[in-house]
Amino acid sequence: MRRADRLFQLIQALRRRRRLTTARDLAEELEVSVRTIYRDVADLVGSGVPIEGEAGLGYLLRDGYDLPPLMFTLEEIEAIVLGAKIVGSWGDERLGRAAENALSKIEHALPERQRRQFRDTALFAPGDHYRAEIRIDLAALRGAVRESRKVTIAYTDGGGEATHRTVWPLALAFYGPVWLLVAWCELRDDFRSFRVDRMEEAAVLEDRYAAQPGRRLADFLARQGGRP
Repeated sequence: MRRADRLFQLIQALRRRRRLTTARDLAEELEVSVRTIYRDVADLVGSGVPIEGEAGLGYLLRDGYDLPPLMFTLEEIEAIVLGAKIVGSWGDERLGRAAENALSKIEHALPERQRRQFRDTALFAPGDHYRAEIRIDLAALRGAVRESRKVTIAYTDGGGEATHRTVWPLALAFYGPVWLLVAWCELRDDFRSFRVDRMEEAAVLEDRYAAQPGRRLADFLARQGGRP
């Protein structure tokens, strides 16, 4: 957990309680050491968060404290909205729902003036008439990348040659209407990029692959000059 996220979770944990809470209880909830809680509380108090108490007794967040509202510039709002709409139009269904949920959470955390700007953003990213047809489960492929699981694919290349391969999925990249899977290909014993719309089948295996020097995403990016 990033430190900023941990500090946010610490404030939330104190807010839920209306009594003194020991550092040990907080440490167990956040899965960190008691020493880390002492240090984080001291940093929060130093930045103006009204936490009362002391080490050995417990801590209490005074009533009335709230986190400052999210503040974005107009262009930041437009970037967030447009990015989520692109994901909704060009990603898989689950990723699209996640983008909608994220937009809703951000909207409700904004001050009223910025909330109106958020709703009135006139930027769109239609994709239904342009996207290449995808026959496999893109969400499952995302999961395989995330969990380092091998995938078997039935693939037809641009020349019409059909092959069955086992690949180690390393990343997904979106280029215009086309999704590419970057992978280590066991058949070719090398990196390959596969157009997802040319996959007839894709089955995620239980087998996981271990990162090996020369076969990692970082190695592929180094070969490509930093781009997928």
